[in-house]
Amino acid sequence: MENQIETERKTSFKEIIKILSEVDDVNFVENFFNCLLTPAEINDMATRWITVKEIEKGTPQREIAKKFHISLCKITRGSKVLKDPNSAFRKIFDDFEDYSEFKKRT
Repeated sequence: MENQIETERKTSFKEIIKILSEVDDVNFVENFFNCLLTPAEINDMATRWITVKEIEKGTPQREIAKKFHISLCKITRGSKVLKDPNSAFRKIFDDFEDYSEFKKRT
């Protein structure tokens, strides 16, 4: 029974991804997330994105933690994900022109 529930969850998650990948309306996607997620979940998601943007800009981890009230564990996780050349976050910063402003300035 538990395996069936887990399978259904994975299938549902993939459905969400497929639906959103086909939508070309930012307002609809925002509305979808507002329907699907609680304000706390939206806040957590936004905080994770802030974290990787700051890491990518080269902001020191302790500064990120202090400024945005984020645990060093979460920041370290974001840093590890960005080091993986195959991660979606890495690809966004490397390949999407809209996010080139976040690239490290050396």
